[in-house]
Amino acid sequence: MRGLRVVPVLAAGLLLSSFVAAQAAIKTKVVEYKQGDTTLEGYLAYDDAQKGKRPGVLVVDEWGGLVAYGKHRAEMLAKLGYVAFAADIYGKGVRPSTPQAKGQEAGKYMKDRGLLRERAEAGLKQLASNPLVDPKRIGAIGFCFGGGAVLELARSGADLSGLVGFHAALGNPTPADANNIKAKVLILHGADDPLVNKTQVDAFENEMKATKVDWQVVLYSHTMHAFSNPESHDPAHGVQYNADSDRRSWQAMQDFFRETFKK
Repeated sequence: MRGLRVVPVLAAGLLLSSFVAAQAAIKTKVVEYKQGDTTLEGYLAYDDAQKGKRPGVLVVDEWGGLVAYGKHRAEMLAKLGYVAFAADIYGKGVRPSTPQAKGQEAGKYMKDRGLLRERAEAGLKQLASNPLVDPKRIGAIGFCFGGGAVLELARSGADLSGLVGFHAALGNPTPADANNIKAKVLILHGADDPLVNKTQVDAFENEMKATKVDWQVVLYSHTMHAFSNPESHDPAHGVQYNADSDRRSWQAMQDFFRETFKK
C-alpha cells in the first residue's frame, strides 16, 4: 500500500518538474541597439529548449511605445516556437504615459514616415542578426500604431515573409509605395472601429488591389479599436477590448504564419 501511494506522488512530481522546465525554457532579454545616434531598447524572447534556426517575428507595440503589452506578445510568440523581438520605435526611456503624450509621440513618426521606417528597419536588422533566426523566414506584427509601423516597413521594400496588423493604422500618404511590399499581408480589424474607419479600410483595400501583394483583411463583428489589449476600456472614444476577437485574431495570425513560414 505504501508503494502504491508513492507512485502518484512521484508522477505528480515529474509532471511539476516538466512544467517548470517548460516554463523556464522561454528566455527573455532586454537588448540595446542603435538607429543612427539614437539608442533603442528592445526585448528579445525565444525558447531555449528548441534547437536550430527558426522563423523570427518582429513586434511593434501600440502608441505608448514598448511596454509590458508588447513584451507579453513577444513571449507568446516565443512559446509558439518563434524568435520574437519587440522593437523600440521611440528610443530608450521614451515611454509616454498619458493619451496626450502618446498621441504627440506617435504623431512625430506618422508625420515622418522615413524616420518611422528607419526605426522599424533597425529592429528588423537586430532580429535578423540573431543566430537562432532563419533570415529567409522573418515576419512582423504590430498593434495600432505598431501595425502602421510594420506596414511602413513593408512599404519600404523590407525582406519580410509576412506581416500581421492588429487594429492597425492603415493610412498611407504615398500609396504607390505599396508596390514595394514583398510580404504577404494580413490585417485583423474591428468592423466597428471608429478610429480607423470603413473609409480608411476601403482606401487600404484599394491600395492593395493596385499591387500584386498577397493580402487579406478580416473584420470582426461588434469590435472596436484596440480590441486585442485587455487594458482597453474606453468605448466612448472607440476603444474596447473584445475577448472573442482577441482570441480569433491571434489564431488567425498563427494560421497565417504557419502557412507563410512553411518550407
